[in-house]
Amino acid sequence: MQALEQQVLRVDAAGVPLEWVDYQEAVRLYYLGRVVYSLGRTVYRVRGGVNARTGRRTVIAVQAIVATASDRRAIRKALARYTPPLSNATLFRRDAYLCLYCGRRFRRKDLSRDHVTPLSRGGTDTWNNVVTACKRCNHRKSGRTPEEAGMQLLAVPFTPSHAEYIYLQGRRVLADQMEFLLSHIPPTSPFHQRLRWYRH
Repeated sequence: MQALEQQVLRVDAAGVPLEWVDYQEAVRLYYLGRVVYSLGRTVYRVRGGVNARTGRRTVIAVQAIVATASDRRAIRKALARYTPPLSNATLFRRDAYLCLYCGRRFRRKDLSRDHVTPLSRGGTDTWNNVVTACKRCNHRKSGRTPEEAGMQLLAVPFTPSHAEYIYLQGRRVLADQMEFLLSHIPPTSPFHQRLRWYRH
C-alpha cells in the first residue's frame, strides 16, 4: 500500500483523463457508486465499519485509475481548444527542470520563467513563448531575444495538451497511470523529448 499522498487518476467513462484526486475523494466516488470501472494496481485498501447484522467489515480497494460517468466539464477540458493555465510549477516540470539555455538541471528555487520574445518587445506570457531558465541565464539574456543575446534555445516551447497537463500536475505518477496518460499523447508531441530528459 502506498502512502496516503499517492494520487489517483480520475478519467471519464470514455477514458479521457480528467484530474488527480486524493484517496478521500477516490473512496467517496466508490462509496457513491460513481466509479464505472477502474484500472491499474490497488493503491489503497480502506477499511470501514462492521455491519451489525453480518459481522462483516467493509473494505474499499482503490485502484490507480478510476473512471466515472462523463460530465460537461470533462468534455469541455478535452476539447482541442483547451489551453491549460500557465504556472511556474507546471512550466518547470514541462522542461524537466532544465535551463533551456545552458542545459543544466536546477532546483525549482533556482529557476525562472523566461519570455523567448520579451514582453517589452510584444511577446506574450503564454506557453508557446516561455521556457525554463536558470536565473543566471535569464539575467544574461535580459530584455533581448535569444538571437540578440547570442544564446541558443535548446528546445522549442509548446502548449501541453490536456493529457500532458494532467501529467505535469501529478506527483509520484505510477507506471500504470503513466502508460494510460501516454496513450492519450501523440507520438509526435515534443512532450516525449521532455520525458526522456527526466530519465537522464
